[in-house]
Amino acid sequence: MDKEFDRPINRKGTASQKWEKYGDSDILPMWVADTDFMSPPCVINALKERIDHGIFGYTVVPSELNQLVIQRMQTLYHWEIDADSIIWLPGLVCGLNLACRAVGKSGDSVISPKPIYPPFISSPRLSNREVCTVPLKKVDQRFILDLEALEKNLTDRTRLLLFCNPHNPGGTVYRQEELEALASLIIKHNLYVCSDEIHCDLILETGLKHTPLASLNEEIAQRTITLMAPSKTYNIAGLGCSFAIIKDKKLRQQFINVRKGIVPDVNLLGYTATMAAYKDGDEWNKKQLDYLRSNRDYLQKEINSIPGLKLLPIEATYLAWIDVSGAKLTNPAHFFEQAGVGMSPGRDFGDENYMRLNFGCPRSTLEEAVHRIKTALLNELPT
Repeated sequence: MDKEFDRPINRKGTASQKWEKYGDSDILPMWVADTDFMSPPCVINALKERIDHGIFGYTVVPSELNQLVIQRMQTLYHWEIDADSIIWLPGLVCGLNLACRAVGKSGDSVISPKPIYPPFISSPRLSNREVCTVPLKKVDQRFILDLEALEKNLTDRTRLLLFCNPHNPGGTVYRQEELEALASLIIKHNLYVCSDEIHCDLILETGLKHTPLASLNEEIAQRTITLMAPSKTYNIAGLGCSFAIIKDKKLRQQFINVRKGIVPDVNLLGYTATMAAYKDGDEWNKKQLDYLRSNRDYLQKEINSIPGLKLLPIEATYLAWIDVSGAKLTNPAHFFEQAGVGMSPGRDFGDENYMRLNFGCPRSTLEEAVHRIKTALLNELPT
């Protein structure tokens, strides 16, 4: 176990959204997707150096940062993009909302898989679009998009697909052939797609790799808004720095137009942290991934040994999607909070039979959470 990630850090009293939710209650916060790991030294040092400069005025996108992203896409995915394709954003959720506004018009339909990260459902509605959801299907212990069901639910008003890879929740990493089949469907039906790929640097299953949907070919690239960010990987979500990659000029301009006067620019420290992370943070992330794999393996073994719970293999992310239906709990979220573990309710994602648990934490915290879950259920379930 790497001591860098094994050391508990007290986040109480730091205005942490994750830790302030339960106040002084003895509830372990394992809900929202930020880790309890300190950000990499390269990020911390870059921020200190920038702060020591002492001036925090209006800023522009550092040209070096655009080049880092261009190089990163080429090195990791053999995907060629240019600086004009990159649009910097203060968060990925606003990117989902902008995508819904940039494609089609009021009253059009946006289609999304379910269960899914809640803004996938709220963004179309906030954009005066209808939302249609298509349940994922389970194939070989993986939850994937049901392309047959997706196609059946398309209408003449469907303009946009919201896609998530790796998928949140569940951690599915889509394979090349699955992405190619999806791309063919999108092209066939003259759709656009917004692909949330924020967890692309958190692939846990060795032998798997992330493939950006837009990297498959130029035809699908012209129909894709790709959303990425360093926030989940390097634990810098509070600094608000994400980006969209949009190769089609017309689509990109529509995206830019709907953000004008509403969405602010990224702040100076967000750019600073992102540049440091992408420049010097990959070795640190390799160590983090090793730690997360160990946590995942421990959690999967323990959860599947508890009567009433089931956890399928997690290919990516630090977010476990736990099937609690066998426990037959009236209010799972409340039950587990009473047991001292605060998880994200599955109903927020579209399936009340599940709970989402964040295992991006020191092993000691995870072990305590498992102990509390196990104790509570063994006292609740009949022998």
